[in-house]
Amino acid sequence: MARIVSVGSALQDVYLIDRDDFSTEINIKGRGYFDRLELGVKVDIDKMQFSTGGGATNAATTFARSNHETVFMGCIARDAAGKAIIDALDKEGIDTSYIAYAKGVHTGYSVILLAPCGERTILTCRGASATFDLLNPKDLDLIQPDWLYVTTLRGDMDMLDKLFTRAKKLGARIMFNPGTLELEHSRKLIGLLEDTDVLIVNKTEASMIVPGVLLTELLSRLKNYVPTVIITDGSQGSIASDGDKTYRVGMYEDVKVIDTTGAGDAFGSGFLAAYAAGKSLRQSLMFGSANSTAVIQKLGAKKGIISIETKLHDMPIQEVR
Repeated sequence: MARIVSVGSALQDVYLIDRDDFSTEINIKGRGYFDRLELGVKVDIDKMQFSTGGGATNAATTFARSNHETVFMGCIARDAAGKAIIDALDKEGIDTSYIAYAKGVHTGYSVILLAPCGERTILTCRGASATFDLLNPKDLDLIQPDWLYVTTLRGDMDMLDKLFTRAKKLGARIMFNPGTLELEHSRKLIGLLEDTDVLIVNKTEASMIVPGVLLTELLSRLKNYVPTVIITDGSQGSIASDGDKTYRVGMYEDVKVIDTTGAGDAFGSGFLAAYAAGKSLRQSLMFGSANSTAVIQKLGAKKGIISIETKLHDMPIQEVR
């Protein structure tokens, strides 16, 4: 198994659940909207639940449950929410000794309004989770990682450059899942992609990096920068290539959706959990898809995460020639 460093955000998630007031009967141009949240009134909700989230802690949990030696690098504060995050990571056996602690702000919070269909609207106050300048790239010298799994650092391109440069000097491989704020820095992003071994983005994000409409053309153009590229397209599945094989991937199975929070994190980290364990591109895509499917059947971004020993059934994966 590999030593994987997961870099990015850590949040305290607070779920608000109500079947009536959080209904989404309004649909405008294919998008759903909450239709019972009136201004000036008090809304009684059915249930409130606390969990932990943030793309990097979600990913770290996947790696740990697949028996990888896992380190989390991110920023929290010394408060109750920060303790909840530390406790959750400790429970999974994740190394938290490289966490940075911010002063004068609180640990990041997300309030998640969960609709009965499993879709959600997330209100995030990022707090300490946005202070990535506190991270120390030289910590990678002590960790000696095999892989760096990097989610959004809120557009902190300087820190990303330092982490990528350090990782490459150490011979580590990098899987990158950039966010919108990174995509806004196109020139600097291209420089980072040249050091990236595996890139995962959705279709909209891919079209912000290279021109194109079809998944196949976006994939082909991104392959000019990154050896292995994965582009997701929601319920339409995904497409991926490592230069040798190219696959179109459908959904692992049709299940009842409880909560879509963390589904994307589960797919990307599930892929790397298998890939870093020596699985093929096809096997890794299957594990990522299965992990994502398991997560959306549970409340919270971590509860449904599976392990590498989980027995999987076959799924729609078509090789593109």
